[in-house]
Amino acid sequence: MVACEGEKRQASARVAKLSLRIAEPAAQPRIHWLPNPSAPPMTPSIAPPTMDRLFFSLGCLSAGLAVAFGAFGAHALKVRLAPELLAVFETGVRYQMTHALALLVVAWAATRWPGRAVAVAGWLFALGTLLFSGSLYVLALTGIRWLGAVTPLGGAAWLAGWLCLACAAWSVRDVSPSGPN
Repeated sequence: MVACEGEKRQASARVAKLSLRIAEPAAQPRIHWLPNPSAPPMTPSIAPPTMDRLFFSLGCLSAGLAVAFGAFGAHALKVRLAPELLAVFETGVRYQMTHALALLVVAWAATRWPGRAVAVAGWLFALGTLLFSGSLYVLALTGIRWLGAVTPLGGAAWLAGWLCLACAAWSVRDVSPSGPN
């Protein structure tokens, strides 16, 4: 009876082990898509853009439009506009592309020297593009001469934007022990 009792205990221990193994889920490899695996899953939403993303997007949009306007001027307007008005249109395209690249620089600068001066520079570049290039486009397409008075305002906005960007670069205090960044 003692042997039988011992066998019963061993059998019940084996059954208990088996039931534990069955109840435990098999360890499966986990793939973590988030930097923090214990973080709750993110729901898709549109987050407000940061300054660097905003100005990068504006720069890309402006550069794409400059390419489209340049192609439009080279193909569709070449035969329709007088040479001097086509030159006006091309000047608008050239300066729009230049300041679209400036907006990309502002996006980079926003990550390096965050602050008000960088943001103001970006908005001045965008405003300058609307006033300068926009007035030249409308002037070339419609012949409305008084829009030539708006063009220098866009140029002044660009100059102020470049000044703000320079101030942003020089106003940053270096706190790293290794010297300026």
